[in-house]
Amino acid sequence: MRTTKTRHQFYLPDTLSAKLDALADQPGGSKTAILTDALTAWFEREAAAEIDHRFGPRFDRLTRTQARVEEKLDIITETLGAFIQHEMTLVAHQPPFDAATGQLGVERYRAFMATVGRRLAKRPDASTPTPDRERL
Repeated sequence: MRTTKTRHQFYLPDTLSAKLDALADQPGGSKTAILTDALTAWFEREAAAEIDHRFGPRFDRLTRTQARVEEKLDIITETLGAFIQHEMTLVAHQPPFDAATGQLGVERYRAFMATVGRRLAKRPDASTPTPDRERL
């Protein structure tokens, strides 16, 4: 008759063997069940550690990428808000286009960019420059 179990023989330290005997003496306990559960838990924990080891750096990289994307989205949102405010307040009564109006547009653009820069500088994390922020 063939079974699906394999017999193993091994030695345990006396203190560990005494603890195993005490657990096996409890109702419903057996040495085989205790060791099977312990080994299963050990191998599952090893598998989880291997998954963390293999995919942890990728998850960390994705988290950093997501943080950069959120930071850029904040910058874009702040820029859009400043632009809309600029358009609503300064361009409402624009005279017909001529050289003076062109110069006024350049000045307004510079003022707009300065406003965006000031708002970004007020952000709490703006004090630590990142390589991404330098590219903007």
